[in-house]
Amino acid sequence: MKSLAAPPIFARIKEMKKAGLLFLSLTVALASHAAQIIRGPYLEDPTQTTIVLRWQTDVPTPSWLEYGPAPRCNQIMTVTPEGRNHKTVLYGLVPNQDYCYKVYVYNNAKDGTQEPVTGTFRTLFSAERKIVQFVAIGSTAKTDTSTPNETEESLFSAFSSAPADDSAQARERIAEAINQEKGDFLIHTGNLTLSGLNTDANDEFFTPFKSVLRHFPLFIAVGPNEYGPEREQRESKSFFATNYRRYHDMTWSNATPKYYSFDSANARFIFLDTNIAEGAAWAPELTDKSNQISWLKSTLAGASEKWKIIVMNAPAYSSGARGTNNEVFTNLVKIFEDYQVNLVLQGGDSNYERTFPMFRGEIKPRGVTYMTLGTAAPKPTKRENPDPSTARFVSARHYATVKIVDRKLSVKVFSDKGKQLDSFDLYL
Repeated sequence: MKSLAAPPIFARIKEMKKAGLLFLSLTVALASHAAQIIRGPYLEDPTQTTIVLRWQTDVPTPSWLEYGPAPRCNQIMTVTPEGRNHKTVLYGLVPNQDYCYKVYVYNNAKDGTQEPVTGTFRTLFSAERKIVQFVAIGSTAKTDTSTPNETEESLFSAFSSAPADDSAQARERIAEAINQEKGDFLIHTGNLTLSGLNTDANDEFFTPFKSVLRHFPLFIAVGPNEYGPEREQRESKSFFATNYRRYHDMTWSNATPKYYSFDSANARFIFLDTNIAEGAAWAPELTDKSNQISWLKSTLAGASEKWKIIVMNAPAYSSGARGTNNEVFTNLVKIFEDYQVNLVLQGGDSNYERTFPMFRGEIKPRGVTYMTLGTAAPKPTKRENPDPSTARFVSARHYATVKIVDRKLSVKVFSDKGKQLDSFDLYL
């Protein structure tokens, strides 16, 4: 890779008296060859004044990060200690502000740095701004080619003889399209990978979306795959922590990152964990007196006159191949209606679907609209459970753009091949 002269970063470090000893100790601890960034940088947990920046390298190494208000990307410097998993929290940021950053690692000669990996981000908006823009996608997992009740041997045979999976090409097309969009952050409705394993996360998520994740802070609604293929077993308790929680930072709540909320401008976004309804033994309960439901009611009640947007995986309304999750419908729909939720973004079925505004099982102008954003990669499935609640159904991979301007919310949905699938407006 092209090398930069040492002065831009090393001379500055030497000028920083407090960082001098740290720099010396890190230099001694260098890996035997130049490190490569193999994941990220990716952005998570933005607030009005902070953000988390993460990246991974193939060998242990220190890294250097410069950042500042765009376009002055080198106003502040920080160093991450030697390791493969790098994480830094940027403090003292300003609301409603565009920032840029540069991440450096050594070159092969260790006399300078490689070309930096660069990115940008925007802090969350303060309440008076009343403008929010974001992009939302569904499952990025590869297509599941297995069939129910297969033995381990037959499962291996099914995977080895299956036709080529075109989900990789779909991811690339959607990532390229999102890079052309404007947005403050990216929402994912769950199921980053098919296996749930961190070892598959680069192939199925971080690498195809790497350019997106350098600019769009990420928020995820945990899907059943994040709990692993044996999620129904009590022995699966450590899977989520080992393969998901260790690599993701979401805004704090009593059960982060399983459920949490954040505000930007005049909107409140609430992320739920519905995976108990998908058989995940260690997912939080959805019963009336459960911690998650008590938290949900309190969080909705405190939203006042804000837009209220729910993000979850299991669908409360669906006419797709899997259909409505009855446990989610029973436990959540009435709460959404009672607290005047405006929009629910959900996953679960590998299709795009939008309902009419629904209230007490009927189409009502001031009801709750549900959008299934089910696949950015898995093979789309067909409509198998028709329901009069459906306003629009398309069997296609897709992504959505959402823009809130004061009391108007506008949505556009596009296929991975650039075709507009849907467009609608909601009013507060």
